[in-house]
Amino acid sequence: MSVEQPLWQALTVYRVLTLLYALGLCVYSYDDYDHPLGAVVYMAVLTLWTALTFRMVCSAERCTRRFLVGDLGIAVAGILLTPLVDNHDRIADGTPTLPSIWTMGAVLGFAIKGGWRWGAWASAVVCAANVIERGRFAQDTIHMLMLVWVASVAIGYVVEVARASERTLARALRIEAATRERERLARDIHDSVLQVLAMVQRRGAEIGGEAAELGRMAGEQEVALRTLVSTGLVTPPRGVDGAGGPDTAPDLGGLPDASGASAPPCPPGPERSDGGPCDLRALLAPHAGSRVTFSEPGAPVLLPAGVAGELAAAVGAALDNVRVHAGEDASAWILLED
Repeated sequence: MSVEQPLWQALTVYRVLTLLYALGLCVYSYDDYDHPLGAVVYMAVLTLWTALTFRMVCSAERCTRRFLVGDLGIAVAGILLTPLVDNHDRIADGTPTLPSIWTMGAVLGFAIKGGWRWGAWASAVVCAANVIERGRFAQDTIHMLMLVWVASVAIGYVVEVARASERTLARALRIEAATRERERLARDIHDSVLQVLAMVQRRGAEIGGEAAELGRMAGEQEVALRTLVSTGLVTPPRGVDGAGGPDTAPDLGGLPDASGASAPPCPPGPERSDGGPCDLRALLAPHAGSRVTFSEPGAPVLLPAGVAGELAAAVGAALDNVRVHAGEDASAWILLED
């Protein structure tokens, strides 16, 4: 639903309520009119017009320029007709015009349809009609006209801002959808290229000679592409602990995710875990190589440090089992989903 649709619904209700108010004023002042029959005829026309055009203000598509001009014409005609049916003393005392506040609905239609410029133009027409009806610039007339002008311009400006925001949001959603599709296609293409490079590396090693050098170069490019596919997760060098042995897991501190935010650090090992969150991606990324493809969602996969360590150990054991039973030429794929 458009952001401006509630305004059209409110305008529809406003026209009906203000029509009832204008009819009530006409009935209340019937005996005070110099020509009450003229007031009754105009109110009948106003009622019929409001009823026939009820659906015209339900949406921007239905509310055409021709309708807006006709609606404003009905309101201005009622204002200019007031001196012909009412007496001069009542008009000088500030008696409401025949359409009364129904006129504001016509002005608001311009503001919602075309923005603050259309609203300002329609307000100026109503202001001129009211000055002609009163015959002078009375204080109450100026006060009322300023309220009409300010309200129409403010609502028109809000509508323009809402429309601009809606267009910006729609454009951002389209860009996001296109970006996701490009990323999916790029990942598929990278996977195909990785398979070809791995095949070239194996065949080059088997043939030997110049083909072996070509296979070595293909292997280097495969490693570089695997790093790119894994969104920049570079395998950290394994340090040496105080006992002289390798650490059980790489340090995860400060590792950025796809959005640029740093993931929470992982402890060196499950036995030293404090139960805090840990990004599982960095524990699995070191397994990536020429025989193992690692694919991850590009966003942190946070798990308790102990659980993440157990999963990483299980994956490592499974890969070792594959190498033992399928040989060194076996390939594996680690697919990590968030």
